Amino acid sequence: MSRLASTGSGRRTGFAGRILGEHPAGTAFVTPYVVFLVLVFAYPLGFAVYMSFHDYFFTAPGAIVERPFVGLDNYVTVLSDPAVRRAFGNVLVFLVINVPLTVVLSLGLATALNAAIRWRTFFRVSYYVPYVTASVAVVGVWLFLFNANGLVNSVLGPLAPDPSWLVNSTLAMPTVAIYVTWKQLGFFILLYLAALQNVSKDLYEAASMDGAGRWKSFLNVTVPGVRPATTLVVLLATVTGANLFTEPYLLTGGGGPDGASASPVLVMYQKGIEQGNPDIGSAIGVLLVIGVLILALVERRFVGRED
Repeated sequence: MSRLASTGSGRRTGFAGRILGEHPAGTAFVTPYVVFLVLVFAYPLGFAVYMSFHDYFFTAPGAIVERPFVGLDNYVTVLSDPAVRRAFGNVLVFLVINVPLTVVLSLGLATALNAAIRWRTFFRVSYYVPYVTASVAVVGVWLFLFNANGLVNSVLGPLAPDPSWLVNSTLAMPTVAIYVTWKQLGFFILLYLAALQNVSKDLYEAASMDGAGRWKSFLNVTVPGVRPATTLVVLLATVTGANLFTEPYLLTGGGGPDGASASPVLVMYQKGIEQGNPDIGSAIGVLLVIGVLILALVERRFVGRED
């Protein structure tokens, strides 16, 4: 009798184990987040892929219409559109400026803020404040600084660019990149500060005993010690930069001048929502996802590898 009971219990345990895994409590905690990912990320992405292969358009709620399969026609339309190609080129310019600046400045400032300096807490908070401040409020300050009659041009005098920064087809995107770098710097400083706590002080003492100065200690101890954080910073800066939307929309009036600061997400919004072509917008989004994944894999291979 006891043998039968134990056999039945084992069957129930085996079945529950196949459903819930070896750690049912962990599965229970993870399940809500998995549901969140499916509803908020996986389903919209899958639906976007579906729209990109169909002649999809908005209709009244409840209306049943034909949305024929068009194959790669939407992708051909997207890739042959000069505005879309320019937007992808713009975001590459943005990433070339933003990602290296983010890594260098955030690591350098985090190293300085990790040292025993006066007003250290004040500086840490000061660098983090722009990150948590509403973009609309901060954009107003930058518009005041960088418009034709702004403070920056007043200081530069005859050296000020003409046309001014945000209406200059050459300088508009670099200006947006510098703004985003400044605004998000506090978050990445925080990541590096956390990583620096795991770098053993014994390594710095050993480097000092070997005659290494601050610069050599930084290159040979700090930089290798925070390599995992650097990989994370590069990937996060790349993903957030590729999804650039708010900054050019607010700073340059929707990607001006003449699309010089337009990003793929901004063009996707303009074509998909404003112009009522969600199939074209979805094709842009799918291409952007593929491009970001490829770029992230390349960065992960070169930045995250161990020497």
